[in-house]
Amino acid sequence: MKQRVITAIVALILFIPIVLMGGIWMDVLVCAFAAVGISEIFIMKKQIIVSWDFILALLATLTMAVPDSFFKFLPAFLNKYDIFYIFVMLMLVRTVLSKNKVTFDDAGVYTLAALYIGTGFHFMAAIRNAHLGLAILGYVFAVVWSTDIAAYMVGRKIGKHKLWPVISPNKTWEGSIGAVICAVIIAAIYVTLVPTGRNNAMMIVLAFFLSIVGQMGDLVESAYKRFYGVKDSGKILPGHGGILDRFDSMLFVLPVVAFMGIL
Repeated sequence: MKQRVITAIVALILFIPIVLMGGIWMDVLVCAFAAVGISEIFIMKKQIIVSWDFILALLATLTMAVPDSFFKFLPAFLNKYDIFYIFVMLMLVRTVLSKNKVTFDDAGVYTLAALYIGTGFHFMAAIRNAHLGLAILGYVFAVVWSTDIAAYMVGRKIGKHKLWPVISPNKTWEGSIGAVICAVIIAAIYVTLVPTGRNNAMMIVLAFFLSIVGQMGDLVESAYKRFYGVKDSGKILPGHGGILDRFDSMLFVLPVVAFMGIL
């Protein structure tokens, strides 16, 4: 427990100032997170990090993670998704050049992971750097973190009915429902105190759905960790696991916030 607390304090001391500064610092931070995230996928798959496969997957991930303004130098007929697809094709070509030592399944995992991780972290910076973005990102953090904390505390206190025992045996329906209620309450308090430039009632209702989406992101990560037979996605954060362990819910919630036009 002491190690978890120390790691959390140190991480917040480093993380919060960068979030407050925003801009290029935030862009660099999310790209670093995305790079670590894709490396954790390779490690869980017991694949070699120093390889062409990792380089291609990393470049595909960063293509999705970097700010859209980075691609202004491209000619009009190209965009970031074209570049991403080029890396996907190269990953598929690797299945031929490696004589199927790198399989089609491997290429599929790397492609999906690059899209999932890169897009999620991209919107963390995109939301922060938008108009009133700090307030919106703070709202997202408040909803996700209150969901995680309440799910654990309520589930531990009164949880009796397993939510999805095959995937995550410690999660309960009571914890999940309590988490949604807590997220809505925290969101109501947050939007009352912090101007977001958005309709408060809409933001409170949105918290209900984002809490559910965040819990699904958590379950998705639990599913692939169980598939790969690992407890944590990585060890970069002592006592807390890896970057994917800490941002599993965010990677689902942030794109939803963006897609719903909250930016």
